[in-house]
Amino acid sequence: MSSDAVQSQSWPASAFKAYDIRGTVPDVLNEPFARALGRALAARALAAGVPAVVVGRDGRHSGPMLADALQAGLLEGGVDVLDIGQVPTPLVYFAAHHESTGSGVAITGSHNPPRYNGFKMMMAGDTLYGEAITALATEMNRPLPEGVAPGRRRATDLVPTYIERIVSDVKLARPMRIAIDCGNGVAGAVAPALYRALGCEVIELFCEVDGDFPNHHPDPADPHNLQDLIRAVAEHDCELGLAFDGDGDRLGVVTRSGQIIWPDRQLMLFARDVLSRNPGAAIIFDVKCSRYVAQEILKAGGEPLMWRTGHSLIKAKLKETGAPLAGEMSGHTFFKERWFGFDDGLYSGARLLEILAREPDPSAVLEALPQAVSTPELKLDTAEGAQFELVRQLQERGDFAGADRVITIDGVRAEFADGFGLARPSNTTPVVVLRFEADDEAALARIQAVFREQLLRFAPGASLPF
Repeated sequence: MSSDAVQSQSWPASAFKAYDIRGTVPDVLNEPFARALGRALAARALAAGVPAVVVGRDGRHSGPMLADALQAGLLEGGVDVLDIGQVPTPLVYFAAHHESTGSGVAITGSHNPPRYNGFKMMMAGDTLYGEAITALATEMNRPLPEGVAPGRRRATDLVPTYIERIVSDVKLARPMRIAIDCGNGVAGAVAPALYRALGCEVIELFCEVDGDFPNHHPDPADPHNLQDLIRAVAEHDCELGLAFDGDGDRLGVVTRSGQIIWPDRQLMLFARDVLSRNPGAAIIFDVKCSRYVAQEILKAGGEPLMWRTGHSLIKAKLKETGAPLAGEMSGHTFFKERWFGFDDGLYSGARLLEILAREPDPSAVLEALPQAVSTPELKLDTAEGAQFELVRQLQERGDFAGADRVITIDGVRAEFADGFGLARPSNTTPVVVLRFEADDEAALARIQAVFREQLLRFAPGASLPF
């Protein structure tokens, strides 16, 4: 491929998402795309005074090809590359901190089907999102500047360093027996060794990295994907089970009795722990989380701070506020206290075990966390882009009768004395995301009726998912 082979192409707009670059291989993402992206990121790195960029990839079959092409572009652009190989996405963030570059690219399709892949990017300490991603489509067509000396590539294995760093700080009061389900995602390359190093007896499920995901999809947000783990916890008399998504940055938790502890309830426990050492601190959570999150933060002496959904947006808010902890309903949890402020499902699991190892019955502690009647995320399909206009109408003209307050930082969250309803536009797919929570079924139905009326007012004939 000549040095100009990546110039003057029209890159698929669909690949440039709100929080990352993502698409199917090879029709959307391929070698020319990855190489051009590497060159564009190299230009940004040089402009920001960044000498080197970390590159890691998940277990998808297209990962090596995309990694090689991306690195070729970075090197051509005059930036050094630290190749850390096949690792969970949090290892890329860890390496960026450990190597003091603040810059890295994780090549991952996360929990998407096998044909997908993507790029999560951070540059000079900031995670790229929004316009910083969409602008790359233009930057990827710019020619290389004259006289740039090519960068150098170095390969290294940082997994032992990562495990050592966690084990040096996270201490379990006693050994625990746990089951872990990696769904054949890349977390399987690290999680068993990490939790054994912490002193756990580990029952492994689907820890062999396989980009075909032959057993179940690596997405702990779907209850169906947790059934194998629930069975394993019961069969092996484990104290709890941990599950990870395809690239290891989200955590799922199940108890001995088979109850799923959703991430907003996990966050309540983390908040109590962190606030015991950081009284009065702000704890950030996204608009999809339970009302109980704010209540538990207040009870523990903290300041609840609701923010917009999206791991990049949460990370930016964490940096802005200096909060020691943040979390999303999706399962991304961000520890700034004792860690680096990035989302890491493996590290979150370690911190959870540290808290629960002090208790004689960890599952009882988890199941005692406050819980309301609620729906999972519901999705209202729209035409491409129409989700934003529908939610704008709800924000500007919606009538949420009886609500104590209507929060519009990210869609519409109408809070009532006995529950809440949420409608927010997805930044990645043409859907309006809906979620409802209430003290009882009657209140849930009443709040849903309010939202049903308003949604149909602005989208007559819509096929509502509730």
